[in-house]
Amino acid sequence: MDRIFIEELRTEAWVGIYPRERAAPQTVELHLEIGVPRGAGHSDSIADTIDYAQVISRIRTDLQANHFNLLEKLAEHVAEMLIHEFGAPWVSVKVAKVGVMKGVKRVGVSIERSRA
Repeated sequence: MDRIFIEELRTEAWVGIYPRERAAPQTVELHLEIGVPRGAGHSDSIADTIDYAQVISRIRTDLQANHFNLLEKLAEHVAEMLIHEFGAPWVSVKVAKVGVMKGVKRVGVSIERSRA
């Protein structure tokens, strides 16, 4: 099974339910595994795969423009974007808030989704 991976993608996002979380964006870190459409390795053409530069740009723009109460919803949003907009057959999305609790490096969620 072929996959593209993007690790430690850090960006600002509006996420959280507490007043302090609604007052300013927070740094989130994403780890993504994206199923590669069949044939990309044989054709050697960007048209047959998923352009990770476009994925990164789209995620950063989108997360800075929307608010999510829960990390679960943010992860679901990213997964749906990758499947529906980029044509990924399956995805694994791990998203974490960085440094939000004393003595804890990250807190987050991990989901896996595929086309129905």
